[in-house]
Amino acid sequence: MSSTATHNLGSEASSIVSEKIQQILASVGSQKQDDSDKAEAAEYNWHQPHYFGSNQLKRLDGFVEKVAKSCTQKFTQLYHSDFNVAIVSTTQHFASELFNSDNEQSDYHLAFGNEEQVFGLVGIPGQTAIIWATQLLGDSKSAEDSDGDLSPLEQSLLFDIASGIIKALSDSYDGYDLRPLSEIVRGQMPIELDGTEEICKITFSVKKPDSENSSEAYFLIFCDKLQTIVGQKAQTGKVFSDQDISKAMHNHLQDTPVSVTVQLARVMFNFQEIMSLEVDDILLLDKRVNEPAELIVEGKAIFRGQPAKSESKHAVVITELCNTK
Repeated sequence: MSSTATHNLGSEASSIVSEKIQQILASVGSQKQDDSDKAEAAEYNWHQPHYFGSNQLKRLDGFVEKVAKSCTQKFTQLYHSDFNVAIVSTTQHFASELFNSDNEQSDYHLAFGNEEQVFGLVGIPGQTAIIWATQLLGDSKSAEDSDGDLSPLEQSLLFDIASGIIKALSDSYDGYDLRPLSEIVRGQMPIELDGTEEICKITFSVKKPDSENSSEAYFLIFCDKLQTIVGQKAQTGKVFSDQDISKAMHNHLQDTPVSVTVQLARVMFNFQEIMSLEVDDILLLDKRVNEPAELIVEGKAIFRGQPAKSESKHAVVITELCNTK
């Protein structure tokens, strides 16, 4: 028979932590640990790139807000009407994730850059493309009324709108004169990609101040092309030794819950004997009543003690430390 209790091992028990844990501590590599007493783990998605550090992301937020203001001016000039452009999200992706999506495959795309290199592209979903082009024509038909295809004239107007968006980005992009590098196309990429490129997706919404409806589009910009905007990633200032890391992990282990099993004794049966057991049967164990029980941690007997009771509950008075070698 056995009963199980959960107990936090204190400083005395820490010296007898199982051998395999000690081996883990001794072999830990040099990775930075939090200096605080309580380490917290943040969710980390290995399928997403993490090109930018926290300080770079703060600078990137300032940049995209500047782009939104510039886009607001371009839409106001183009439509001769007030518009509000707001940033919806700024995310990092691998190219393979973006361009395997059914949504992106039906969007309109216009690549942009300068004379030397491609920086990225503007993506315009089909519904948004219809809204923007027909509004510029003064057509009252809605995106729901359309079959989803733009006429040659509407596609030409969409190119002008996308070119204006690129100009708004260029006005916020110090040191670069960005311009369209291709015709606007739908359902295919105007640039060649192998899928491993790290890309920053900046999604923005466009709406009139007196309207509840908005439309969305996005920039896809190679992360390395934003380096001049966000700066270099900060370098780690302090290098921690293996001993420092092991000590920090050992300290955290003090608060780790460990299951302690109190084993009074044992008895061996074959399967037939077990099947024949009935209520009120008496099992004879392999220990005398005055022999100590064992406290088992990680499969090893660590302490011995005498059964007792405390406040109407079973208890064990620890009497000795087992030889764990």
